[in-house]
Amino acid sequence: QVQLVESGGGLVQPGGSLRLSCAASGIIFMINDMGWYRQAPGKERELVAVITAGGTTKYDDSVKGRFTISRDNEKNTVYLQMNSLKPEDTAVYYCNSERTLGINTIKYWGKGTLVTVSS
Repeated sequence: QVQLVESGGGLVQPGGSLRLSCAASGIIFMINDMGWYRQAPGKERELVAVITAGGTTKYDDSVKGRFTISRDNEKNTVYLQMNSLKPEDTAVYYCNSERTLGINTIKYWGKGTLVTVSS
């Protein structure tokens, strides 16, 4: 079965850094686009960053210059390096796997890891 397991969340002070990891199994990792989403209390889940199977990256404007997404195809793992963290970054962060074939898209989600930015 497909599993996406996030880790690395926790409590950090404003201006601090964290690195999230997502270990994938049950998929052909190297042909899937991988992404990070987040959901804060009372808000909708939003896209944070994406790295395609080809290595192209995209970021939400709110995290550009602060967050970096990367992937290690040998380890079937995607990372999110988060620097200069702000209180508004507080959310549950979810790992996403996606593969599109024509009009069909297959998506999988991890269960999330909580990031709290507070002094």
